[in-house]
Amino acid sequence: MTDVPHGSATRVGLRELLGGKPDPDFSLVLPPGWVRRGVDEDEQERMLAKIRTRTMQAHRPDLLARLRVMVDQAFTQMRKVSTLAMFTPADEAPESAYLPASLTASVQHAEAGQTLDSYVRAAILADGATPLLGDKRIMRMERETTDMLDGEQLRVTTVAYLTPVPGSGRRRALLMTLVLLRGADVPADDPPLLQMKALFDLCVSTLTWIPAE
Repeated sequence: MTDVPHGSATRVGLRELLGGKPDPDFSLVLPPGWVRRGVDEDEQERMLAKIRTRTMQAHRPDLLARLRVMVDQAFTQMRKVSTLAMFTPADEAPESAYLPASLTASVQHAEAGQTLDSYVRAAILADGATPLLGDKRIMRMERETTDMLDGEQLRVTTVAYLTPVPGSGRRRALLMTLVLLRGADVPADDPPLLQMKALFDLCVSTLTWIPAE
């Protein structure tokens, strides 16, 4: 695994502009070949340029427009939910690093004047949330849904990991969201799927907070 420190980009929130102390950053040990990336416009353009090169090399220009729309939609959605970072294979990563998985980190906010305690209780009751690998500081919840991609039905496993941001009084939490895709005929106990879930459970369990400077 690769130990990935916090990113170099600075995120200035409303609390910081008003003189509040910024939230700490975090680091994770990631799967081999994976890196942390931002969700800004520069990263979006870098990703589109990479897709453009690959589609041209594969003589599939017909895919470029469709993939551009998908990337634009993904980045727009990530920004809507206060996404801090996404985690993907590095540009130079070997083929073995490319998994049918995505991992993002965002901020979950409590209602004004409230804490996230009620949110966590609801997650326990409705989604069966449990401490990650017995660590009560990180709650893990999992859902199974179906989706369509290019006319093909897929099964989607979404695993959410929630942990309070230090110093926030449980009013803010870091939300790590893992999405795993598989064919509609692949069972929930498929060994590769179970191995990927175990891999990312282990990665998230290594979360370390880095005090804000």
